[in-house]
Amino acid sequence: MQEPTGRSSKRLPKASMQAQVADELRQMIISGELQPRSSLSEMALSETFGVSRTPIREALKQLQTEGLVEIRPRVGTFVAVPSHRDVAELFQMKELLEGAAARLLALRGRVPETERLRSVMAEADKATQAGDTERYGQLVHEFHELIVVGADNGKLEAHYRTLMNQLAYARLVRTALAQPGRLSESDREHHQVLDLILAKDGNGAERMMREHVRRSHQALLAGWDAEDDASSETTRRA
Repeated sequence: MQEPTGRSSKRLPKASMQAQVADELRQMIISGELQPRSSLSEMALSETFGVSRTPIREALKQLQTEGLVEIRPRVGTFVAVPSHRDVAELFQMKELLEGAAARLLALRGRVPETERLRSVMAEADKATQAGDTERYGQLVHEFHELIVVGADNGKLEAHYRTLMNQLAYARLVRTALAQPGRLSESDREHHQVLDLILAKDGNGAERMMREHVRRSHQALLAGWDAEDDASSETTRRA
């Protein structure tokens, strides 16, 4: 059973116990600190967070609603493992939302987010040249985040954040970027999206962003296939 490590018990204000526990567990799942299929014990989590089991139970129910946790009656609670179909559907929504965000940002013209995107891409270029997939993965998140925030549409942003939580995206980015050539391809695609945004070409920015998301999904699927092949080979040799 995998439980949070390196955390000392802490007292949380009663009014926000559930929200704070849910938020921290959510981040641990999204970041990959809690791996898919990890068992989540109410008792262990209660000790870790220094709260009763009631806010733990309610936080887990909230995360189940978000698609991050699976509660199996009389069996246990586990970090959810989305199926290939789940991920495909989520990527379809990601494509729509991020495409729309790129178009809306392009129509706004020069705003603080576009200037920050320039800086992010300069850093991303350095990470690409150094082959630093860990740093580049962090910049991928910032790049997409800036475009969504820069769209200046609260409803779109709210739906996007729910979607990204369900995807546990940081984990998926690492798998996609591990594919040969994907790091430089992704960097080039980001530049194309940004160029179209800066040119105020809303339709072009949306089209390129949607293409980028589709290619990222394809790289992820290739990574999963490679992992499955490696697992099958290990089983065969055992």
